[in-house]
Amino acid sequence: MAAPKRAEANKKPFDIEEAVSLLREAVAPYPKAALFELAAAGHDSVFEMLVACIVSIRTRDEVTLPVARKLFEAAPTPADVAALTVPQLDRLINPCTYHEAKAPTILNIARETVDKYGGALPCDADALMAFKGVGPKCANLAVGIACGELVIGVDVHVNRVTNRWGYVSAKTPEKTMEQLHEKLPRQLRVEINALLVPFGKHVCTGDRPKCSTCPLLSMCQQVGVTRHG
Repeated sequence: MAAPKRAEANKKPFDIEEAVSLLREAVAPYPKAALFELAAAGHDSVFEMLVACIVSIRTRDEVTLPVARKLFEAAPTPADVAALTVPQLDRLINPCTYHEAKAPTILNIARETVDKYGGALPCDADALMAFKGVGPKCANLAVGIACGELVIGVDVHVNRVTNRWGYVSAKTPEKTMEQLHEKLPRQLRVEINALLVPFGKHVCTGDRPKCSTCPLLSMCQQVGVTRHG
């Protein structure tokens, strides 16, 4: 097996401000990332963002969006969700991956939202991570999108692309998040996820990224890329 490619010669230094400007234009033709699409449609509370993120785990956006919309139509408030049984909730989110495990997780969050927080979750990522089944990605995305908190939600696309650029060098999403919090300009912390989800799905894909037509090719180090389109 060929060794992973580390970097291309004659690359110019990576400029994150220029990269983001190019990304905004590059992803304009593509659908928004699921959570940002839901927020734009009015499902923008911390609770809705957190639940939608849980639905999205290991699930494509094309599934996440209709599942989340169906759930919020059937149960618009945390109290409505809390009133469901696990089987009822499981049927509502059935198309998503790991729905059997996600249903009790979401139900527990809904009940605690009502009982502990009076029906509205706080803009506090640590409080959200206290829920079983909630990690930093979903907690940060929820408060980042719903509250404007300047934190980073690192999913598979953000992790892969920022490491492929050579902007960070990390072995895990958690380490990627730490490094991005250190060096990414604060005002880009939420937007980076909105940009890199569609970019990672359609351009900088996991297998055979479209490097030849990528607007960031001149500065991307193509770390780990062994073949591309």
